[in-house]
Amino acid sequence: MALESMQAALARLEAVGYGCAFHARDMQLVCPVCGDAHPPDTLAINEIVRFEGASDPDDEAAVFALECPECGARGTWTVAYGPKMSADEAAIAPRLRDRRPR
Repeated sequence: MALESMQAALARLEAVGYGCAFHARDMQLVCPVCGDAHPPDTLAINEIVRFEGASDPDDEAAVFALECPECGARGTWTVAYGPKMSADEAAIAPRLRDRRPR
């Protein structure tokens, strides 16, 4: 079974309504639809897709499928994972609420 590429994951998520891209600013995530900046703990993770390089930790990344608490827009936030993750991203990621079934 082949692993899903980042491009394929983003296309799959877009096909089910995650069509915009959130971005980090000042330790918050900004919704591209309503323009509001939200503390990470007010957004919910609906899915996480991780990508790991076969032998290089620099190839690691994660795509978070998120929903805006203000306007309900669904989008993605893509970050480097591991050594290339910025300090802001490293502070934001663990504060997201995970709504996925356990």
